Amino acid sequence: MFHVKNHKQLNILDPWAHLGPKRRALLDNSWAGLFQQHILPELPVESLRQHYHDCNGRPTKELYAMMGVMILQQMHDCTDQEAVEQFCFNIQWHYALNITSCSDAAAYISHKTLWTMRDHLASDASYSEIFDTSLNILTKLLKADMSKQRMDSVHVKSNMRNLGRIGLFAKTIKKFLVNLKRHHRELFDQLDTELTQRYLSKSQGSVFAMVKPTESTRTLDQLAADVLLLTERFATVDEVCTMQSFKLLSRLFAEQCVIEEDTSADSGKKAVARPNKDVPSDSLQNPSDPDAGYSSHKGQGYQVQLVENYTTTDERGPSLITQVEVESADQHDANALLPALTQLEQKAMLPQQMLADSLYGSDSNCETALQEHRVVVISPVMPGNQKKFNLAEFTLDGQGKVLACPQGTTSDTVKKSKSGYSAVFPIAACQDCPSFDQCPVSMGKKGCYYRYTDKDIRLARRRQEEESPEFREKYRYRAGVEATMSEFDRRTGVKHLRVRGMKAVRFAAFMKAIGLNILRAGRHWGEKTSPMTPSCSLFCFLLALQTLFQELLRECFPVKARVGTNFQPTASLQMDLAV
Repeated sequence: MFHVKNHKQLNILDPWAHLGPKRRALLDNSWAGLFQQHILPELPVESLRQHYHDCNGRPTKELYAMMGVMILQQMHDCTDQEAVEQFCFNIQWHYALNITSCSDAAAYISHKTLWTMRDHLASDASYSEIFDTSLNILTKLLKADMSKQRMDSVHVKSNMRNLGRIGLFAKTIKKFLVNLKRHHRELFDQLDTELTQRYLSKSQGSVFAMVKPTESTRTLDQLAADVLLLTERFATVDEVCTMQSFKLLSRLFAEQCVIEEDTSADSGKKAVARPNKDVPSDSLQNPSDPDAGYSSHKGQGYQVQLVENYTTTDERGPSLITQVEVESADQHDANALLPALTQLEQKAMLPQQMLADSLYGSDSNCETALQEHRVVVISPVMPGNQKKFNLAEFTLDGQGKVLACPQGTTSDTVKKSKSGYSAVFPIAACQDCPSFDQCPVSMGKKGCYYRYTDKDIRLARRRQEEESPEFREKYRYRAGVEATMSEFDRRTGVKHLRVRGMKAVRFAAFMKAIGLNILRAGRHWGEKTSPMTPSCSLFCFLLALQTLFQELLRECFPVKARVGTNFQPTASLQMDLAV
């Protein structure tokens, strides 16, 4: 049965009065107080109503607290066992989740309840709504400025083993054979015993881990032949084709193998492994995690695209993560900018300027962001061919026409066509130029031609702008996003997750981003709500006033000495006092 508590309702008696004023102040000024007062009452628990009946059945655990514990678990990077213990015994978690009773019904949670709640939120993608809700609350509460934002990505490894190509073949074949034996034993018994023992026997399975580098090609070809045999054997069996393990086997063959003609074989063909360079980056990396991709720079796994707002040194405002997107590691960063701007526009958090590195700042991205979203993308231009002069080193007029080359030779004519511009330089001057090999001009009958487009002009303008102090002053704040990535990993453990699969990775990444926003907002919240209390301020004021009054009395009424009742003066002091 659907069960929630109204956390906005005030209590007649304070349930936290037993903590005392000092411990209560610490909780109120921390992330726990912020979470209880502002985040917890606004969590979208109505999205869970579809999983429970309104009046029939046993009441659920309090769903606000259940949704909140999902955030706290990812925020503190807790295992399931640690999350259960913290929920049961941690008073800071109790305060954040507003658990006012010490009974097992309120302050206990089982592993099954934790798993069920995680599955509901991950399957319904409710974490996205939780992220947007908490972001709106924190933005309004802290009055965060969203006009300036920056973007970057972080590589994430799921809980899977990094497999080489031989290990990938062996694990995928073994996974299929195990499932075939479990669900279709009669079809499994029809296979060659030597084939099944090669992958299911413990003694034979370890052979693939001890392959010498010189024998890797021959071993891969043998594995490819076994994959071809299995896929052709069961391609027409409907109950096998619907198995997920068989689909992975077919995908493995399509991505890793090719069929060649072989006159010596009975079928006239054989399967061989593709060269490493021909294997696509979005190929299967591990049968346990088919959604993971491969990046030649960072390896196997996923990547999380993050956008956060920032403030300059003078403003010193809070930085909050405004957009999160999870994708496989094979995706390029250049394809993430425009979708992120679209999502920010739907949230009414579109910035005026976006800082990003050169991978995001392609010419098409910058032009589309400016024309469709009115966002200025501040990003360096990719270096390009550094062996040749680029257009930024030429002298251009206001219309983009070339006036002179880097060596000072002026152009004879500059013509504009539909395809672009064509600048003509005198042949004699170019032939005698010592930098002719570095010049991008091409020799013609009537002169040396340099052809460029409007895109080249825009890139040249951007390269020239990069040398200005104004650009450097704006772009220096992009480095702050690296600190966010570091904190994202240190505080929440996002780079090494305990889950596999896109659905679970997305849930963990979004929840960890929510947790990081709460931790960051908690620091500003503590600074805002923990000034000196009135009683303490009055005490310090009176103490300072007393000290000042005593000093004035000493100046107005000086005394020679003050002697106590138990004070025994020396002989020299007795003479001074007598005087």
